[in-house]
Amino acid sequence: MIDDRVAIVTGAARGIGAATARELSQAGYQVVAVDACLGDESHQLPGVNYPLGTEADLREIERYGNGKIHSIVCDVRDAEALALIVQSAVERFGRLDVAVAAAAVISGGKPMWNTPNEEFATLIDIDLLGVWNLAQACIPSMISSSEPQSCRFIAIASAAGSHGLLHLAGYSAVKHGVIGLIKGIAADLQGSGVSACAISPGSTRTAMLDASAQIYNLDSAEEFVSSNLLNRLLEPSDIAQAIKFCCSQAGSALNGSVLDLSGGFRT
Repeated sequence: MIDDRVAIVTGAARGIGAATARELSQAGYQVVAVDACLGDESHQLPGVNYPLGTEADLREIERYGNGKIHSIVCDVRDAEALALIVQSAVERFGRLDVAVAAAAVISGGKPMWNTPNEEFATLIDIDLLGVWNLAQACIPSMISSSEPQSCRFIAIASAAGSHGLLHLAGYSAVKHGVIGLIKGIAADLQGSGVSACAISPGSTRTAMLDASAQIYNLDSAEEFVSSNLLNRLLEPSDIAQAIKFCCSQAGSALNGSVLDLSGGFRT
C-alpha cells in the first residue's frame, strides 16, 4: 500500500475516471476526484446528446475510497479553477504525484463537412484543452516535488486517436491531439524526472460507449464486441488497473508512450 501519494483525477463521476479514482484510493493514494457534473445540462453542450455525470454520481464514489477520495465539482475548461484545486491539494496533502486526465465527451454522427463548428469546438474545449489545462496546473508542482521521479501525468486518449472512425472525425481529431500533446509534454519533461503517457482504450462499457452506439444506430453497445479480438467489451476497471501500473515505479518507462488497451482493436 502507498499511504502518502496524492492523485488528481478528472472526469471522475463515472466510467474510467470513477474506476481510476477507486483503484488508486484502494492502493493507498489520497485522490482528488474532479468532475464538471453537468448531468442533464449536457444538452447545453453542442453535439452532446446524452446525459453526463451528476454531482450525486461524484459524491457516490467517495463511498469506495475509505476516506481517501475527496470530490470536487470543477469543469476542466476552467483553467483558473483547476489551478486552485491543485494548489489546494498540495497545501492539504503536501504533494501531488499523479494527474489523470479522464474528462471527455463524444459527439458525431455526420460526415466532417456536415459537422457544425460549435460541435467540434465542444470536443476541442473538453477533450483536448481540458488535458492541456490539467497539465499546466499540475506539472509545475510535480517538477518541484522532492520526488519528481515518482510523478506521472496520464491522459486518456482512445483507439480513435490512432484510427479514423466513420462519422467521428472531430472526436478522432481531438484524440489524435491528446496523443500529440502527451508526446510533446514528455519531450518538455526531459531530465525532470516526471513522466507522461497516454492510455488508448477501445470499446469500454461506459455511458460514452452507449452514446457511440446511438451515433451508429445500434440497438446496444454490446454490438461493439466485434470491434476487438477479445470478443468482449472492456470494463472501466481494466483501464483503471493499467493506469495504476503507469503510476508505479516500473511505469516510468512508459514516458512518451501510448498504451494500447483496445483489446485488439479492429474496424
